[in-house]
Amino acid sequence: MADLILFWHRRDLRTIDNVGLASAREKTSKVVGVFCLDPGILASDDVAPARVTYLIGSLKALQEQYLQAGSQLLILKGSPLQKLPELAQALQAKAVFWNRDVEPYGRSRDRSVGEALQQAGIEVETFWDQLLHAPKQILTGAGEPYSVYTPFWRNWLSKAKPSPAQDFAGAEGLTEQEQTIAQKAGAIELPTAKALGFVWENELLLPPGTQAAQERLAEFCDRALNDYQEQRNFPATIGTSHLSAALKFGTIGIRTVWQSAQAVYDDSRSDEARSNIQTWQQELAWREFYQQALYFFPQLAEGPYRQPFKNFPWSDRADHFQAWCDGQTGYPIVDAAMRQLNELGWMHNRCRMIVASFLTKDLIINWQWGEKYFMQKLFDGDLSANNGGWQWSASSGMDPKPLRIFNPASQAQKFDADGEYIRQWLPELRHLDTADLVAGKIDPGDCDRCGYPEPIVDHKKQQALFKQIYQQQKLQ
Repeated sequence: MADLILFWHRRDLRTIDNVGLASAREKTSKVVGVFCLDPGILASDDVAPARVTYLIGSLKALQEQYLQAGSQLLILKGSPLQKLPELAQALQAKAVFWNRDVEPYGRSRDRSVGEALQQAGIEVETFWDQLLHAPKQILTGAGEPYSVYTPFWRNWLSKAKPSPAQDFAGAEGLTEQEQTIAQKAGAIELPTAKALGFVWENELLLPPGTQAAQERLAEFCDRALNDYQEQRNFPATIGTSHLSAALKFGTIGIRTVWQSAQAVYDDSRSDEARSNIQTWQQELAWREFYQQALYFFPQLAEGPYRQPFKNFPWSDRADHFQAWCDGQTGYPIVDAAMRQLNELGWMHNRCRMIVASFLTKDLIINWQWGEKYFMQKLFDGDLSANNGGWQWSASSGMDPKPLRIFNPASQAQKFDADGEYIRQWLPELRHLDTADLVAGKIDPGDCDRCGYPEPIVDHKKQQALFKQIYQQQKLQ
């Protein structure tokens, strides 16, 4: 009889191109998947209903993948520290395998679970799966982690990229008797997001599961990738991959993504097309830069990287923050973006930078308020990417040119010149003159008639004020 290995899924919800799962299958044919609905995550106050909806849908798809491979995915609910060793012991599993995480909570949890399993006489093996290069593979010449992106990118790009892992197939699952034992040890039916207390009625930008992610990748590589550099900044255009949630939850493997992009690059016949593709590859490197930053500097999850922001005197006006959350600031591009976030659980990346700059530099509100609000809404919310983006926008993070301030009007004029995006999300302003709409120069009478607010702050004055405060903090 084959030894049983349990594979603990977390942010790798697929059986295709899964490093740890493929390694388990090499050791034995009897590999059974496990996912634990962890109250340590689900009970936190920054969990988005849209994200849980995507998670549950992806778990359902993963269960089907396991069945096709001849095995099954078990669902647990409770603390992994308790539930996983109980299940492994009840099933007399030889080992538990999983892919490693970069987040502080996940790393601490994994150490505790690993110790509990080993104390019970169960082997543990862990792997790197969510990155093309494990954190300690990309270091400076002095053997230190990078704190600046550009040299990180050059080093990262120079490394040979791994091929996709072997697909999981030809496995065997639990016998009927073992399934009964698993149920007694805590295995449950997969609950709905609503049953867990998360209600999301709107459609998701990307359907859950591996098949949808693969189809989106293929479509992106076939159509938008060759024009990515030019089109990615226009929020009214579908110029980005929309794969962020798939990469966050691992419904698609990063090696698969890289291989597809590289195939397009190798087939390209122009420098322009290759430049477009490499710009997207740089975005994949940004993803890994932020993940490796969080791995080496876990304190980023709790506060700013740069010293001047340790005790920054944010104004933190609750009424201004609420106006920002609701898309009622009187700045059309900002409000359009926030309404997109609230309705879709997603926001275009250019707009993420615009609204983050506005919250921190115009409203002078702590970036951590915005970071948390994003996590409460985004279906692709990822700690490392979200934290890295917010600290970049707030000037508190790893950045050789830290003091950037976006002008909402000039951003809209450059990236939504026809007002198409603004009109989509601010229907009350559709009839206004395009030049005035994009510039945010809306007559107070029009604001009153449309039920749209006048600007809650003056950008020019707030920009000067932020610079003044920033310089004072640098001198302390």
